[in-house]
Amino acid sequence: MTRPLIISDCDEVLLYMVAPFRDWLAETQGVEFRMEGNDFAQALRWQDSGEILAPEEIWRKLGGFFDTEMHRQTPIPGAIEGIAALREHADVVILTNLVDKRQEMRRAQLIDHGLDARVFTNQGPKGPALQAILDEYRPSKAVFIDDLAQHHRSARETLGPAGANITTLHLCGEPLLAPHIDCAHTAGHADARIDSWDEALPWLMGEIEKEPA
Repeated sequence: MTRPLIISDCDEVLLYMVAPFRDWLAETQGVEFRMEGNDFAQALRWQDSGEILAPEEIWRKLGGFFDTEMHRQTPIPGAIEGIAALREHADVVILTNLVDKRQEMRRAQLIDHGLDARVFTNQGPKGPALQAILDEYRPSKAVFIDDLAQHHRSARETLGPAGANITTLHLCGEPLLAPHIDCAHTAGHADARIDSWDEALPWLMGEIEKEPA
């Protein structure tokens, strides 16, 4: 019998991303990051002019950060320990939205923080990638953890009725983002919204150990 499978995002679930990205922008790129609403594209402004960065410039900054600054990312409290505890009862893979050339960089980064897990890279909505992982592993049950509502919506839309066998947790461990982003649980696309690993771990354990209906 196959084991349960946990498919987890990385940025803002396991490792902080926005906070070190903000610091790098301010220190070296002449850019201020200030999240005031739920639109990431409106959060980056040139320090000199106050003008919002063009979308293509934002993508360049993100690429630059992931090319050279991933060492700035640190674990969200309880995340690495939580995944280690879950691995005693389930397999764990990482589904992260990075271009494919950064797959090995992400895996090495996580190993440096004590997490050796298979890493799947993806671009765009995560539903199709999630479906492919489930088709490969065919787990007894599955749990999907992500910090962004659009990926939970994509999971529900892609999996359809088969999605009844997957539990979804909306978790955003970054206080700079958590109050501002859309909530997948409120929208009906996630089974729960929990933003701290202290609370998430017992909930996840309960879902893994729950007997099938």
